[in-house]
Amino acid sequence: MSALFEPYTLRSLTIPNRVWMPPMCQYSAAPEGPLTGAPNDWHFQHYGARAAGGTGLIIVEATAVSPEGRISPQDLGIWNDTQVEAFRRITSFLKSQNTVPGVQLGHAGRKASTDQPWKGGSPVGPDAYGWDAVAPSAVPFDEQHPVPAALSVEGIKEVVQQFVDATRRSLDAGFQVIELHGAHGYLIGEFLSPHSNKRTDEYGGSYENRTRFALEVVDAVREVWPEELPLLFRISATDWLDGEEGWTADDTVRFAAELKDHGVDLIDVSTGGNAAGVRIPLGPGYQVPFAARVRNEAGVPAAAVGLITEPEQAEKILANGEADAVLVGRELLRDPSFARHAARELGSESHVPDQYHRSV
Repeated sequence: MSALFEPYTLRSLTIPNRVWMPPMCQYSAAPEGPLTGAPNDWHFQHYGARAAGGTGLIIVEATAVSPEGRISPQDLGIWNDTQVEAFRRITSFLKSQNTVPGVQLGHAGRKASTDQPWKGGSPVGPDAYGWDAVAPSAVPFDEQHPVPAALSVEGIKEVVQQFVDATRRSLDAGFQVIELHGAHGYLIGEFLSPHSNKRTDEYGGSYENRTRFALEVVDAVREVWPEELPLLFRISATDWLDGEEGWTADDTVRFAAELKDHGVDLIDVSTGGNAAGVRIPLGPGYQVPFAARVRNEAGVPAAAVGLITEPEQAEKILANGEADAVLVGRELLRDPSFARHAARELGSESHVPDQYHRSV
């Protein structure tokens, strides 16, 4: 059996293979009304197709812990029971296809209240269902974004509680994996980086203070998330800025070890998103070395993501000990059955629905 199709166990949960789907926003939920933030037919067919295609773990797109935590008015959320009920349809189907259902819980922070990307992705106001964003500090993401309101200490505590409430609802909705979104310049990542965190209280300044909010969220979530189920954390390993201007790969290695001590089971390693206008050296597997550092220097299981498009490329990453799993994004958008096709190419096996037996 290829490394890519070996099962992988986290706590008591065994994931059937190591082809995982990362969170990728669809910006397709209702922006207002009783179904605001709830998944709909688009989300059902989108995730269902990838499950039928053999994907081992599907992490549902960034799902906001509060209305103000959405990236766009069309984002998913899990702050009420109507949303929970809508998610159950998806998680039930994924399980029926031998796919583990996961969800990424997040808060967009200063990058909230933006339009759908195909409409430009610019910040939107009340006339387009928008709202005022919050952040660690009153520092906008770029010249286009409005200045966010700096969270008070009381406001920080409220957000931590929102993550707790969303965790409970995620369990009720049928999810078996939670990933906390600490990457791409959203709220948790904004607290981590000195580029976006200019606070002078216990949540800003030193490394220990800047990581405090993230660890408070992790601790609070871990306390209510079942002991037998895994908790993941997505991180941007670097802001792609120089020196002490931003969060660095060395910071990530140090923090990954601390996350493990606080009950995180695997780090989903991405990069960037917190600083506008930086140059990122895009290329096949360009973020894999960061995952390898987390895995091999911090001693924490890690998943690699970023332009991983070929079965042999994914197999090599695992065989070389650079990651424990691969998150396949763009290629799963192009090919919902990537996992099944990869298994065939690598001489292995993956789930095939009975209805598709003629495709084997």
